[in-house]
Amino acid sequence: MSNVAPFKRPSLKKKAKEKTMCSHGFHKWKVVTKNQFDTRSGKLVTAYRCQRCGKTKNKAH
Repeated sequence: MSNVAPFKRPSLKKKAKEKTMCSHGFHKWKVVTKNQFDTRSGKLVTAYRCQRCGKTKNKAH
């Protein structure tokens, strides 16, 4: 027989926190400091990542 890895379901609290707010457009944006600034067509660009779901967005200033 093969080795079977134990399966652990994510808790309902964690599952709900990740999906509920973000699915309705209420993300928790935080600035990504790893690659803090980038340039696009002569404008300064800041990268943001949602703390809950991991979605990223860029904003030109």
